[in-house]
This record gives sequence, C-alpha cells and structure tokens, in this order.
Amino acid sequence: MKALTSRLVQAVVVAVLIGTATFVMMRSLPGDAAWRIAAGRYGYDNVDAAAAEAVRSELGLDGPALPALLQWLGDLLTLDFGTSLVSGQPVMHEIAHQLGASAALAGIALLLSVLIGPPLGILAGLRPGGVLDRCLLVVSTGLKAVPQFLLALILIVLLAVQLRLLPAAGHGEARHFILPSLTLALGLAAVNARIARDAMARIADMPFWRFAEWKGLSRREVLMRHGLRNVSVPLLTYLGLQFVTLVEGVVVIEAIFGWPGIGHALVHAIFSRDVPMVQGTALVLGLGFVLVNTCIDLIVRRIDPRGETEARA
Repeated sequence: MKALTSRLVQAVVVAVLIGTATFVMMRSLPGDAAWRIAAGRYGYDNVDAAAAEAVRSELGLDGPALPALLQWLGDLLTLDFGTSLVSGQPVMHEIAHQLGASAALAGIALLLSVLIGPPLGILAGLRPGGVLDRCLLVVSTGLKAVPQFLLALILIVLLAVQLRLLPAAGHGEARHFILPSLTLALGLAAVNARIARDAMARIADMPFWRFAEWKGLSRREVLMRHGLRNVSVPLLTYLGLQFVTLVEGVVVIEAIFGWPGIGHALVHAIFSRDVPMVQGTALVLGLGFVLVNTCIDLIVRRIDPRGETEARA
C-alpha cells in the first residue's frame, strides 16, 4: 500500500512537471505561434497575415502565459486535457485515436527484442569468452552505437529499395509493421542480450549452480530450474528504462516510416505550436512510464521477494 501511494504521488508530480515544462518550452520557441497554428489548420500555402491575426485573436496568444497554464492544470483535475488548437478536437480524442497504432508498433518491437536478445545472451553467458560471446559483444556494441534514424535508413535502403522485399512506409497491412518494429527491436535486443549475458555468466559462477551440477543435474535442467528466474530479474528491471527508449524511438521511427501514431502526431503538434496537444501527449507518455515501472516493481517483487525484504530491513 505504501508503494502504491508513493507511485500515486509520483504520478501527480510528473503530471505537474510535464505540463509546466512543455508549456514553457512551447512558449519559448522562436517564430510566430499564430502563423504556425494557422498553417497547421489551413496549410502553408493558404496562410497570410490576416489568417494569422485571426488565430491570434481567437486564441488570445498575446495574453499572459501564467493564467493559461493555471487553467490547464485546473482542467487536468477533471481529466480535461483541453482542445487541439489545430483540429479543434478534444486532445484525449486525438490521443486515443493515435495511441493504438503506437502501442501495436511498440508491442511488436518489444516482443521481437525479447525473442532475439535474451536467448542469445543466455547462450553467450553459459560460455564466457567463447565465439558466440565475442560475436555478440561486437554486434550489440555496433547496434547500440548506430542512431535509430540511421539504422532505419539502412534497413530501408537494403530491404525496401535494393531487395524490394518490404514497403518503405505505410500502414494498414501486416508487412508494414516489419521494418519499423525491427528498427526499434534491434537496439533493444542488443541491450537485452548484454544484460542477459552478464547475469547468466554471474549466476553460472555461483555456488548454488555448481552444487546443482554436482547433484547430477544437466546444464539445461539447472538453467530451467534456477537460471531463467534469476536472469529475468535484471531484464524486468531494465524494462522500465526500455519504455523511455521505446518512446524516443517511436517518435523518430514514426516520422521516418510515416506511421500514424502518437509520435508522428507529437512531431506535427510541435511544428504547429499546438500546445494542448503537446502537453497532453507528453503527459500520457510520462504517466505511462510511471505505470510501467509500477507494474514492473510488483512483478519483480513477486519473482524475487528478497528485494522487498531488504527494503523493509
């Protein structure tokens, strides 16, 4: 109960900080906000000074900033995220419409990273210094060193342009998931593999592992009975940090592949100076991070109660 109360307080603090930070940053951007909003509404070719002035007068953009921020924070208490300055639709309606596509993409990427990274890491950790271990070190280091946008371009050129195996962009068919989800998954899988490798190598060198082998259990039996559970704890703990990586990656990947998700919408909202949309999207992502970490804490405590016992001590 104490942990849940702490997480609830953390969620409130996150909401206030994210709302304030995004509001200040959007107000601090150079350029004419009214012209940007008008361009988002009517198109860049149809914007003139009169359209910008009409938007400025409608939204009161020349007014003081503090009352607008306090109004948004007050509406937040009733779960009212405001209205998009560009589309005129409620922010929650816009986010709900886009969140599904992003969640599907992130979910598939996370699943692929789990299927690729930990198995390779466990195999490498069982034989430290072996061929697989050295190859995994080189590949994982290389994947982590390559920025996601560059990795996306490499995969597009290789698989879409040269080999013509997959579409370079689009949405609506199963094959459209492959390139963006694979781009997100490779970087996550590289880190998962190193975490699983280090955990497996450490566990295989512990007395209980050697004692189980002395009892006559095969390496596979020891791994299934004792190894996987111990390896899963650091992997699950890192999953919360992976959520941040996924959010960063989704914004970049959706923009590159034209994926109609929350990251793509966030980029357009920033360029259009749609402050309520940016605030609402950032808030949903921030609260999602708190929720994911809360769930991970509960799962880890269930798998390994030693952490909770040490915290009480």
